[in-house]
Amino acid sequence: MHIIWQMKAGNKGENVQRDFLKHLGQKFKKLLEVNDKAFLEQFKVNKIDRSYQFWQRNSLSVPLFRKEVFEQKLEYVHFNPVKAGLCNLPEEFYYSSANFYKSGIDKFGFLSNSDE
Repeated sequence: MHIIWQMKAGNKGENVQRDFLKHLGQKFKKLLEVNDKAFLEQFKVNKIDRSYQFWQRNSLSVPLFRKEVFEQKLEYVHFNPVKAGLCNLPEEFYYSSANFYKSGIDKFGFLSNSDE
């Protein structure tokens, strides 16, 4: 999963990332408990602080302070599904913001253009 986000002033990046990943992991677990227990078992770990692990430990965060770096990372994120053979064009992949950047339509309800 690749995400580019901009935090509101006053938030610390490590806190936002930690809370986001924790929240999403809990959602994954609940969905898989109901819909696919066998797949959930692939994420089972024997750790003191958790039973399941959905994320790599120490996931990579890259500050995007320069426009050139941001644009390079956005292109990388948009073309990842194409390189993986999941679609032919970036905007065809449902879970991507590529279509938003092409059409301006935010099907998720929370995207914003980097130029804004």
